[in-house]
Amino acid sequence: MLVTGGAGFIGSNFILYWLKKYPQDKIINLDKLTYAGNLENLKSVEKNPGYFFIHDDICNSHAVDLIIKNYQIETIVHFAAETHVDRSIMDPSPFIKTNVEGTYVLLEAALKNKVKRFHHISTDEVFGALPLGSKTKFDETTAYDPRSPYSASKAGSDHLVRAYHTTFNLPITISNCSNNFGPYQFPEKLFSLAITNLMEGKKVPVYGDGLYVRDWLYVEDHCRAIDLILEKGVIGETYLIGGLTEDIPNIEVIRRIIKIMGHNEEMIAYVKDRPGHDRRYAMDWRKIKEHLGWQPEYSFDQALEKTIAWYKNNQNWWKDIKTGAYQEYYKKQYQH
Repeated sequence: MLVTGGAGFIGSNFILYWLKKYPQDKIINLDKLTYAGNLENLKSVEKNPGYFFIHDDICNSHAVDLIIKNYQIETIVHFAAETHVDRSIMDPSPFIKTNVEGTYVLLEAALKNKVKRFHHISTDEVFGALPLGSKTKFDETTAYDPRSPYSASKAGSDHLVRAYHTTFNLPITISNCSNNFGPYQFPEKLFSLAITNLMEGKKVPVYGDGLYVRDWLYVEDHCRAIDLILEKGVIGETYLIGGLTEDIPNIEVIRRIIKIMGHNEEMIAYVKDRPGHDRRYAMDWRKIKEHLGWQPEYSFDQALEKTIAWYKNNQNWWKDIKTGAYQEYYKKQYQH
């Protein structure tokens, strides 16, 4: 199995999950090691004889072709992507290059080398936004309506993957997941930023009025869903993976984190909203539940407790990250 972007947050969780469940399998991790790629995430498997790391770029067609050929890759699980909306607003170019061009390079190599399965990881953000207070949810038939350079680049990659199935008969599946949280998440996203800031005695930045709604998915539940899609998913099909059945606004997420960690609401700092901020995402994930038998193993509150405990028990991991270049980005983004 070739895992692209396996040193990132979801990719590394997936590799750890997979090698634990299928110790006989061989995984090649291809990662460019951008700011969010961290080999510390995979320290526990770096000496595993079934795990190989290759430092390269999915846009490097020569390298990608050689890897697939030489390692006789049967399955590709494609995580590698630029993913942070705020960064895509600052500079869209890396998003177009990695997310669109990189996916094209992988598809070409998969086709040429007759890969048996190409699974593409995408996002709910390709569907646009939903109105606050409505009951509507995204499903597999929702029309695409991306609203940021990030989501537009992911929409482009989804269309390419489907086109390679329709035109060239490449055996693909796609999953569009909601916002993930859990261990090894780079501390720029809502959960990891809030938890680590509180542990440092810093306030938690909250955009605008804090009423934005996301469909939170615990990363381990996401890994289980991908596993099921690879095992039972129908070739050419798309599956939505969400974690919640009811809306929880971002400010409520922050309040729950603050309460669990023994702080009060004085630790909330409202900051200027970002441009084009999508109000609400919600996922109708009945298809994967009814067709493949998947549902989250953990409730939101259970997953939240597990996540906070992980950051408390792995302080060296995130303290090493929250220095240098990260600090520069943080100042630029939040200290208006």
